[in-house]
Amino acid sequence: MMIKYRVREVAKDLDIPNKEVIDTLAEYFTEPKKYMTVLTEEELDVVFETFTQKRNLETLDAYFAEREQPEITVEAEPVSEEPEKPAPKESAPAEKKAPAAKQKEKAPEKPASQEKPKPQEKPAPVVEHTQPVRRVIDTRSSNVNIDRYNEKYDRLADQKVKTDNVVTKQKFMSRNQQRRGQQRRGKRETEAERLRRIAQERKAKHITIEVPEEITVGEFALRLKVTAPEVIKKLMALGVFATINDTIDFDTAVLVADEFHARVEKEVVVTIEERIIDDSEDDEANLVGRAPVVVVMGHVDHGKTSILDVIRHSNVTEGEAGGITQHIGAYRVKVGDRDVTFLDTPGHAAFTTMRARGAQVTDIAVLVVAADDGIMPQTVEAINHAKAAGVSIIVAINKMDKVGANPERVKEQLTEHGLVPEDWGGETPCIPVSAHTKEGINDLLEMIILTADMMELKANPERAGKGTVVEARLDKGMGPIATVLVQNGTLHAGDIIVAGTTVGRVRSMMDDKGRKVTEAGPSVPVEITGLGDVPVGGDIFNAVSDERLARELVEQRLTEQKEEAFRSQTKVTLDNLFDQMKEGDMKELKIIVKGDVQGSVEAVRQSLEKLTNEEVRVNIIHGAVGAINESDVMLANASNAIVVGFNVRPDPVAEENAKRDGVDLRLYRIIYDCIEEIESAMKGMLAPKYREIALGKAECRETYKISNVGIVIGGHVTSGKITRSALVRVVRDGIIVADDKIASLRRFKDDVREVADGYDCGITLEKFSDIKQGDVLEAYEMEEYRD
Repeated sequence: MMIKYRVREVAKDLDIPNKEVIDTLAEYFTEPKKYMTVLTEEELDVVFETFTQKRNLETLDAYFAEREQPEITVEAEPVSEEPEKPAPKESAPAEKKAPAAKQKEKAPEKPASQEKPKPQEKPAPVVEHTQPVRRVIDTRSSNVNIDRYNEKYDRLADQKVKTDNVVTKQKFMSRNQQRRGQQRRGKRETEAERLRRIAQERKAKHITIEVPEEITVGEFALRLKVTAPEVIKKLMALGVFATINDTIDFDTAVLVADEFHARVEKEVVVTIEERIIDDSEDDEANLVGRAPVVVVMGHVDHGKTSILDVIRHSNVTEGEAGGITQHIGAYRVKVGDRDVTFLDTPGHAAFTTMRARGAQVTDIAVLVVAADDGIMPQTVEAINHAKAAGVSIIVAINKMDKVGANPERVKEQLTEHGLVPEDWGGETPCIPVSAHTKEGINDLLEMIILTADMMELKANPERAGKGTVVEARLDKGMGPIATVLVQNGTLHAGDIIVAGTTVGRVRSMMDDKGRKVTEAGPSVPVEITGLGDVPVGGDIFNAVSDERLARELVEQRLTEQKEEAFRSQTKVTLDNLFDQMKEGDMKELKIIVKGDVQGSVEAVRQSLEKLTNEEVRVNIIHGAVGAINESDVMLANASNAIVVGFNVRPDPVAEENAKRDGVDLRLYRIIYDCIEEIESAMKGMLAPKYREIALGKAECRETYKISNVGIVIGGHVTSGKITRSALVRVVRDGIIVADDKIASLRRFKDDVREVADGYDCGITLEKFSDIKQGDVLEAYEMEEYRD
């Protein structure tokens, strides 16, 4: 059979419901049929035969009589008071029987649901009134013609589904897409057509793009809405050979964009720093005078701290190990009615970095030169730092009271390094002084004030605080503590500050005399707490308003720092290939450095790294602030490294683990000893004359002040023993605060030679008296030995 004849089409042609056709087929065939089922020739024969027999009339007269009979108009009856019972639902066989009334009127049998006559037999309706006929539908009856709705949905499904067993998603298109689809007549736009369309749109209307100072070729092509090869082709025409990942500058981008009929505007990139840190210039009307910041520089033991001690009327020299300044100190002193801020930088070579840091934040450098020694190597370095920082230099020729002082020789040496004294027609003031006799100190202070007046130093105290971290350390109880110098604006307690790669809120501020303050203006040094980590000395700090952005900035800086460290790793090139190959046979000395302040750690690190020679390379694998802890010993054990502690002590667990694992702990208070000992070990000449023998430890439980005796320590021996002739190291929170000798040792009222573990005793020291409860006294003795 060539033509597909479906069930619903047969029912439509015979003017009967689909259900009658399906029921008829079900009587003769076992396979169930649906409305859309295509009938075979045999099935069509059965349907036509069945319904021909049902509609057969005895004579033609009966057919014509039925044809010419007018249609009976049935008007809707009003609903009676007594509702009729709903008609029972007719079954499929009952549908084949016509009602009795119908059988009397018509000879052929017609289905009950088919009330409409054929279209050609329908007479013209007679309208009696103009008003529409009211129809009343009895909703109480369950006799609903469902087949009519099934046919409707069948018809919709037939129009949508072209083939069986195919499911497609309905696609909702916008009007633009529909119009474009009609124009293309279903043809999809190719890439070439898209580019041609964009080019035509660009010519018709110039596009404008934003380009930063530098941009990659790929990103530039995306902004121009062209392919990267097109941009590369234009660049080659301009004589620029670049790949898709290469960067081009703004001017080149303008020339290329002009070829594509595009305008280019400069993209303004606002960084986080620009959003939260105010670097705008101050208005002259807001500027007020500020105190000068003076740094005291010079060679080791030339008297820098002694001069500063005379100026600020205090005594710190005795507290420094070996009489050498170990930490940068910032002090604010009164000179007449004027304030002057002094920075005291260590003088020996190991602290070159700290001294350079001090020179960067100061206005005036006081160069101390001993009249009997003259200019030394560290003096030359100090001169170079001061010149590089662009600060005014005042030379203080110290130790004029000593025999052999020769200031004229010092002036001659100064001229060799570009500093011509004022006495000789130059611009460098040279003031002869003596810290011992206080001679010339007033002249030096007057020269400092005069130089500051000539510089007209000014700052704006009304803006957010900005300055430099002078020094930082980690305190066990208070956390990170930083000594900062405010250079502009005012720093308040509670301000959020960003210092290098750390951020925090200022919890407390103390001035150089230990007094709590709530704000610090320009040229005021203060010690602050509240930072999240220990900053690096020399970091710039800024007071900001947005803590969230400040933390984002710190994360960004940390990421950049890691990337910089990764990039700084030595890469193999033809130039260093041979050196890298030699490094395979080169011995490596791995060192872990722990110090009491960050500046000390940096100085020790740089000094030890300079000891690298052709045979041994020094590699500092870790450096941090604080006492030597268990993790340091574990790292040293895993890396086969030694631990160098500068002015710190190991905690008990770390000390025990070091003994168990055989990790070498080297503890120093004078940096010269550290450098010389490690340098000798590298040369294979390490032969120390003395070694430290630990005797025991005692804890300070109470202190008593007795007249004519001084401070007596009420101690309890926690390990080992304490002897009368022992040397004592006072340790507070892992930091060495004093190194002294026992003056007397008593048990009850009797002098004893030693006190064993677990007993109480009374101890007095020869010099140190600032003992606090909880301090640990480590007793030891030095033993001479040879390898």
